[in-house]
Amino acid sequence: QVQLVEAGGGLVQAGGSLRLSCVVSGGTFRNYNMGWFRQDPGKEREFVAAISWSGSNTAYGAPVRGRFTISRDNAKNTMYLQMNSLKPEDAAVYYCAADRTLRRIVGLLTADYAYWGQGTQVTVSS
Repeated sequence: QVQLVEAGGGLVQAGGSLRLSCVVSGGTFRNYNMGWFRQDPGKEREFVAAISWSGSNTAYGAPVRGRFTISRDNAKNTMYLQMNSLKPEDAAVYYCAADRTLRRIVGLLTADYAYWGQGTQVTVSS
């Protein structure tokens, strides 16, 4: 059974930084394209960033482009999201997700991902 566990969320002041991590177990991490999504209460889950299985291809949602960086370490079965210049509107629960389909292009939709973590809360104070 594939499990994803996020960590690294917390409270940060606007302009600060956080690094989220997502550890994957029970599956073949190196074969998965991976993604980060976020969700505010009452809103739809929003695409944040994605990375291909090799790490060579990445994609970012417009609100975070230039401030967030996605990366992965296949030897550690771990994906990261470095978040810089955080804004109050970045506050949300952040979820990591795994795509098992070996697609060539990283997915931007929640439907592209089969496995999900439980989420980690990011709070940004103004």
